Amino acid sequence: MVDDHPMWREGVARDLAEAGYEIVATTGEGRQALRIAAAVRPELVVLDLQLPDLPGVEVARGLGASEHPPRVLVLSASGEQDDVLEAVKAGASGYLVKSASREEFLDAVKRTADGDAVFTPGLAGLVLGEYRRLAARPATTPEDDGPRLTDRETEVLRLVAKGLSYRQIAERLVLSHRTVQNHVQNTLSKLQLHNRVELVRYAIEKGLADLDG
Repeated sequence: MVDDHPMWREGVARDLAEAGYEIVATTGEGRQALRIAAAVRPELVVLDLQLPDLPGVEVARGLGASEHPPRVLVLSASGEQDDVLEAVKAGASGYLVKSASREEFLDAVKRTADGDAVFTPGLAGLVLGEYRRLAARPATTPEDDGPRLTDRETEVLRLVAKGLSYRQIAERLVLSHRTVQNHVQNTLSKLQLHNRVELVRYAIEKGLADLDG
């Protein structure tokens, strides 16, 4: 848990501990967070963007480049477009604003730990829309410059990019949870990607992230 406000940091750590998570370390400084993470190898880091010594995006980038990169969930007071986009570009798996409820936060932690890309409602569309704008080129499909995906794999990919869980995708497409997992694993293998976060970035870059519906 990385946040420079002691009361907030301790409160969030307490909520996580009460929910059954093991808190391996807390700190209020970015550079110390990188040193601690290298030593204790956390599975997930909850990270504030506003730190006194190092911007949170730089911490996220450093964590992602480490030998054992953890998943990173940004928990920030800012919902500004630039902050969200920079955090995602730096490797954050999810982004939640501090106005979220305790239940929303714990759900985001669980989903991030499971490999989902998690955003505060409304921020997913913001991020996807900005990636599209920055692309400055017509939307492409996976077939244009990469391995061919089936129609079903592409459909599942679009829903993954919107931040839906396997269970939600299964319900929407009337498929079993296992079938959805298989489609995702096949897509990861075809595209030579490693996890759902990379899959989301791929979908965004290819213009496959449908903001409607």
